[in-house]
Amino acid sequence: RAAAAGGGRREARGSRRQVGPESLGLGLRLRPKAMAVWLLLLLLLLIPVLCQLSATFKYYFKMAFYTPSMALALGVIPPLPSAGRNLGNLRIVRYVLQHIKYLYGIKLQVNGMENLQVKGPFVVISNHQSSLDLMGMMEILPDRCVAIAKKELMYAGTVGLVCWLTGIVFINRQKKSDAKSVMSEAAQTMLKEDVRLWVFPEGTRNHDGKMLPFKRGAFHLAVQAQVPIIPVVFSSYNDFYNKKEKRFDSGTYTVQILQRIETKGLTADDVPDLTEMAQKTMVIAWHEISAAMLKGSENQS
Repeated sequence: RAAAAGGGRREARGSRRQVGPESLGLGLRLRPKAMAVWLLLLLLLLIPVLCQLSATFKYYFKMAFYTPSMALALGVIPPLPSAGRNLGNLRIVRYVLQHIKYLYGIKLQVNGMENLQVKGPFVVISNHQSSLDLMGMMEILPDRCVAIAKKELMYAGTVGLVCWLTGIVFINRQKKSDAKSVMSEAAQTMLKEDVRLWVFPEGTRNHDGKMLPFKRGAFHLAVQAQVPIIPVVFSSYNDFYNKKEKRFDSGTYTVQILQRIETKGLTADDVPDLTEMAQKTMVIAWHEISAAMLKGSENQS
């Protein structure tokens, strides 16, 4: 009986051991998931605090999500592939991207919108300070207006696909002969299909608060097509965004649309003077609107 009792106790302990590990194993499988959820919640709670405590953290956090948020916004536009490469796709893209500014606390003040009320094709030129220019561009983008961009952008995943679908004109900046050929074709397309083109004559982004010397491609294009040039100036972002200082706060910037510059009767010989005159006009406007924005922010503070 003692042996039987001992065996019974061993079986009972064995049965308890069999039940215990299973329940514990189930608990162990659940704990990592629960822990991940809690860590995610903690991170979400900490992000606003860290953004308040560290301007550098806020900068990297916002920039880390700026490009992905753009790509995500573009990625949720299912009608585009079915429509093919079509200028009409721009309306959908513009509508989606116009809402990105709210995520970053960016406000836009647009002046001179009446200067874009021009019938027929024209060339828009604007300064290029950072990727934040895209917000201002989408705010005022005229109908049937596409940008001229570097060819590398075409291979930028979702963004590149959407750019191609919306009819953006890609140029190879490394080969001048190819670039000239594309610009010449663009001039003919403007006239045949009533298209407007948006060009950044600096050729690249410039973060130091000054405009780089303008390249002449946009001006040759306008003169060849005999269409007007409409300068657009984005004010300085330095009040709320500075790449060197790793600062990215909420803020406001101005989009100033200047009066059109006529090119009828001009020839290729006039392009150097035309380029210089346009840049001087835009630099003066940039200083004026940037100073006004800075003064306004100081008064608010």
